[in-house]
Amino acid sequence: MTSNQDDRPAEIPAGGEESYEQLLDDYSHLAPPAEGEVLMGHVLQITPQGVIVDVGLKQEGCVPLEQVSTPDGQIVVQPGDTIEVMVDRRREMEGYIALSHERASRIRAWDTLEKAFRESLMMSGRVLGRVKGGLSVDVGVVAFMPSTQVDVRPMHNLDAFIGQDIVVKVVKLNRRRNNVVVSRKAAMEDELTVRKTSLLDHIHEGDLITGVVKNLTDYGAFVDLGGIDGLLHVSDMSHGRVAHPSSVLQVGQEITVKVLKFDNEKERISLGLKQVQPDPWETIHDRYADGMKVVGRVVSVTDYGSFVELEPGVEGLIHISEMTWSRRMKHPSKVVRVGDNVESVVLEVKPKERRISLGIKQLEPDPWTTVDTRYAIGSVVEGRVRKLSDFGAFIEIEEGIDGLVHISDLSWTKRVQHPSELLKKGQVVQAVILNIDSGNRRLSLGIKQLQPDAWETFFQSHVVGDIVKGKPSRAVNFGVFVELAPGVEGLCHNTEIPPELREQNPPLPLNEELSFKIIKMNEAEKRIGLTVVSLEAEKERQRLEDYQRQAAEATHQIEEALTPAEPEVEAPAESETPPKSEGASQE
Repeated sequence: MTSNQDDRPAEIPAGGEESYEQLLDDYSHLAPPAEGEVLMGHVLQITPQGVIVDVGLKQEGCVPLEQVSTPDGQIVVQPGDTIEVMVDRRREMEGYIALSHERASRIRAWDTLEKAFRESLMMSGRVLGRVKGGLSVDVGVVAFMPSTQVDVRPMHNLDAFIGQDIVVKVVKLNRRRNNVVVSRKAAMEDELTVRKTSLLDHIHEGDLITGVVKNLTDYGAFVDLGGIDGLLHVSDMSHGRVAHPSSVLQVGQEITVKVLKFDNEKERISLGLKQVQPDPWETIHDRYADGMKVVGRVVSVTDYGSFVELEPGVEGLIHISEMTWSRRMKHPSKVVRVGDNVESVVLEVKPKERRISLGIKQLEPDPWTTVDTRYAIGSVVEGRVRKLSDFGAFIEIEEGIDGLVHISDLSWTKRVQHPSELLKKGQVVQAVILNIDSGNRRLSLGIKQLQPDAWETFFQSHVVGDIVKGKPSRAVNFGVFVELAPGVEGLCHNTEIPPELREQNPPLPLNEELSFKIIKMNEAEKRIGLTVVSLEAEKERQRLEDYQRQAAEATHQIEEALTPAEPEVEAPAESETPPKSEGASQE
């Protein structure tokens, strides 16, 4: 078979292989493009028929306007721009080569997607809208993003992403079925891993670092440091008192914090916000001194006192004992309440312990400093029973001044086992001041001193040898105690009881009135010795007393019988002149 001369290969120029390759390069642009080949063209002009593009072929090409326009009709290319196109053999245009920018973009997009999927690269996409189970995303082609892949945390408002440009990763790709699945979550996790690794390699304790408040809890705030979260505890937010982190921080707020503790193995970071600011306690002595009057706000009230904020980060304690000179206050809430502005006096400043002791009662003079001038020993005062104890009763005679009535000073006559037998809490009573000790803040009072001493009265009216009557009240091993008067007892020793009665039990009948003779008296020790007057002598004395009484009554009756009755004299009339007496006539 004879070959056509035109079909024979051209002879290679004498210049060698380089001249042949150059020749191919010079004429290769005139060869028709391969099927599916993407060409780079230059926009020449924009006409109503389309966009005229020079792709380096014999003819210029034309791209339909809808392929280079936005949904609202704006053309996105201008003359001189470079545009990707491919020959669209499905269309024919008179005078131009039919080109498709849409098909070229799709092919290039698939190539880009395959490379991103193969190399696990991140790419940008725009969220088009919501679809069932997730979002549709434009990544050159329309891809699907499941709702579980939108964020590292569950998202409930997917509509907020519509129209946003986001970074995604291709997690599933099937070019034949035109199926692409992307994930924003995977892109975020990769980015966080890179940032976390970089951050962990460069962070150190004591560093100042900027972060964004990510979440607030009752115990603190989590701060995003750029790939890793750090915990800012509520106690490290401010030098002052923080009721809740929300009073200091807000979600999304950018703050500068100090790294307090860093555990690289567990990837835990403790942060501090107050450590960035100067500590007010370091210069506390420059602003507060003992005895200074200050004003602050009550921030807390406890059973033992109230805390007062003097300035941010500086609080002082007013102890319950420093609120009033009186001791009757039960709870600090009776004096102050949370939110009150109160004036107080600085009692002591302790920077190392971060404590300031305050007092309210110091705003008024101490009543004990003038108690000696306002009260005298022996004077009678009136007060309210504030407290009862086993050894006595405390009586408040004025605000801040309490006196003690010892149990032995409650009654002259009654044996008191507990003050509650005679007094009640809150009762208003009178008492006598027995002693004043202002230095030790002590005041001794007595209630029985309001009445005369029964012992003293008895000793003043009786002497040894007197015969007295008494009732045996109680028997003991060595004798019988006899009640001679209310609160006054004498002892009748066994040796002073007749032998015939000594064998009885009790030797003397209790609560029966008998006669006794006083044989001993000791006023200093309040002791009275008695002996039983014999029954015969008692009877004889009784008979003598009865005889004397009867004789006195008989004598009185005889005198009445012998006395003549006086005649009745008629009273003279008022007009008559009374008769002159005998003596008057003699005169």
